[in-house]
Amino acid sequence: MAHWGMFSAAAADGEVVDIRPHAGDSSPSPALGNVPGSVKHRSRITGPSVRRGWLENGPGPTDRRGNDDYVAVTWDELTDLLAGELRRVIDRHGNEAIYGGSYGWASAGRFHHAQSQVHRFLNCLGGYTRSVNSYSTGATGVIMPHVIGAHWKMFSRSTSWKVIAAETELLVAFGGVPAKNTSVNHGGTSDHPTESALDALRARGGKIVSVSPLRDDMHGAATWLAPVPGSDVAVMLGLAYVLVAENLHDTKFLDRYTTGYDRFERYLLGVSDGVPKTPDWASTMSGIAADVIVDLARSMASRRTLITVTWSLQRVKSGEQAPWMGITLASMLGQIGIPGGGFGHGYGSMNEPGLGPVPYPLPTLPQGFNPITAHIPVAAIADMLLGPGTEFDYNGRRMTYPDIKLVHWAGGNPFHHHQDLGRLRRAFGRPDTIVVHDPYWTPMAKHADIVVPSTTSLERNDLSCTRNDPLLVAMQQAVPRYADSRDDYDTFAAVARKMGVADGFTEGRTSGEWIEHLYDQWRGYLSSANVETPQFDEFWRAGSVRMATEEDLTLFADYREDPVRNALRTPSGRIEIFSEVIDSFGYQDCIGHPAWFEPVEWLNGERAQHFPLHLIANQPRTRLHSQLDHGATSQASKVQGREPIRMHSAAAAARGVTDGDVVKVFNDRGACLAGVVVDDGMLDDVVQLSTGAWYDPLDPADTNSLCKHGNPNVLTPDVGASSLSQGSTGQHVLVQIERYDEVLPPISAFDPPTMTNR
Repeated sequence: MAHWGMFSAAAADGEVVDIRPHAGDSSPSPALGNVPGSVKHRSRITGPSVRRGWLENGPGPTDRRGNDDYVAVTWDELTDLLAGELRRVIDRHGNEAIYGGSYGWASAGRFHHAQSQVHRFLNCLGGYTRSVNSYSTGATGVIMPHVIGAHWKMFSRSTSWKVIAAETELLVAFGGVPAKNTSVNHGGTSDHPTESALDALRARGGKIVSVSPLRDDMHGAATWLAPVPGSDVAVMLGLAYVLVAENLHDTKFLDRYTTGYDRFERYLLGVSDGVPKTPDWASTMSGIAADVIVDLARSMASRRTLITVTWSLQRVKSGEQAPWMGITLASMLGQIGIPGGGFGHGYGSMNEPGLGPVPYPLPTLPQGFNPITAHIPVAAIADMLLGPGTEFDYNGRRMTYPDIKLVHWAGGNPFHHHQDLGRLRRAFGRPDTIVVHDPYWTPMAKHADIVVPSTTSLERNDLSCTRNDPLLVAMQQAVPRYADSRDDYDTFAAVARKMGVADGFTEGRTSGEWIEHLYDQWRGYLSSANVETPQFDEFWRAGSVRMATEEDLTLFADYREDPVRNALRTPSGRIEIFSEVIDSFGYQDCIGHPAWFEPVEWLNGERAQHFPLHLIANQPRTRLHSQLDHGATSQASKVQGREPIRMHSAAAAARGVTDGDVVKVFNDRGACLAGVVVDDGMLDDVVQLSTGAWYDPLDPADTNSLCKHGNPNVLTPDVGASSLSQGSTGQHVLVQIERYDEVLPPISAFDPPTMTNR
């Protein structure tokens, strides 16, 4: 099982040479094509390594990370060095000085989950500074508990695709429903039903409106409305204005199930700020004709309508506003809790929304207790490293960044997730030590002092499952461990022994014994609930076991049925269109109700005079994040070895570039090269460059160097969504593009660094 699907692997000479998707998968992900050849790829880390400068000069801040040689060491030497450095930092600076920076996604396994492993290990040592929320849903994860009393419920207990296909008459999708993103799920996925569900909705006469700057953000036929990027909230406000002006809003629903609507309506009508949010106003902001907005509002009010908002719309400045306004608009229609109507968040963002949840707990590796209270929003890592002691706002609190001396990273690549990579590189120069566990010489591994060569999920046994998939899967080892790599568990166990905490970390179990133990614990829980499951040996032979799932769900159906007994976990127990709590924080960039905040990075602003193209840095269709960027599927999409950038023919012609050219994409933060794909399925001043190309600086010594491979994060601003969430804002950025006429530099992203002798 991988994040992008379930498969069987054929191996020869220690390498996976072929894969076969799970027979029950209705639409297997093309990213599976990246797996063959991945075990022995030249980018694999062959053994324990230490950066030469750290080995010779000891721990400390440096500008050599990302631009230094490495020295091969033995496993015993590496674990000695790691144990000694952890002990030094803890004794001298305390556990708060350790940042446990793993960021998920390394493996779909429940035991060999890198983030769980490193956090369990650090908790055995007395804890660590942690991160909260995610890059994907940083704004939503903070705003939605205030608005509806929950966050995860919107995804894991969302309205089922089966219900949408059968009941929805009009699907209005802000950000579309990009099927490419639904190939992945946290703990793997055995089926991909999004496209078939949308086809079924159309087959029974349902209509779809996709509101997105990109035509292909919707699978199949749909009415395409292409707004100026970043103007979705303005469009929603224009729709809401029509509902009020024509008395199409459901005042009975608003009175019974929401609170604060009257305060919002004063803003909507311009009473509180002097600016009525009319269709004409919305048209000026968005570029969508006023009569189109009026007609859509009327259609929404006359049909069973589901409003959806993708995660992409909250990965921008003021990202809290789009989901908040989406649920406000759905509340005004009064269809929340009705099958096929209401609101959904994240459809087309991952293969979780719309799938039936498992109604009982899953096997989980205990991570222990972390006594350290210091934490940061996950997208604030550069702020933390560059500004120890600096105060910052977060969710109503005034907090202080800790002084981090050691970063311990396992299973993630922040050069994919984070913004303004030049700033991030300078931030990574400040700690005394960076430790990275990784199977590959990723950009993060090349910025490490201590490099721990991890196995891939193909080289070990594990369990895999997720909260919205019916299969618990036996992930059986396909090939031997590569070179001198080790499971992270074995590495941590060795260091734990040298630090005197082995019993707490391993509990006397090998990894194989842990896997069986987790399964047996889970089986025991189900047995007590009278749910029969096979014993471990039988499960392992069969390869999977089918779990129960709750089907035919409608989000908030229970709340609609009885809003008193099933009150939401908000202060009012209702949907909070106006939040007294948020209002009390006094934030100027996130007030007490959903509102329009003019973006900085948008085509209608002053910045566009210098950088006139709006770049959408969305998720790739050929891989998960940056994983296996060297794989066949990902590499087939490249243009002259560079990440493809899609441009409208008018924008390309104006710059004298054609399909297949390499261009320089730049602004005042940085620059990268990319390969042109001419595509008129977007506004002519919009370009699209996916995230995930491995960062490949032309000059590794220069933190502001041009990325010759096409990573858009050299361009994106490293600013929080608002004082409320401090969420990631990496989706939108303004750029200029020119043809690159110099000799093309070779791609070195997948080359190991220079290894030298001691």
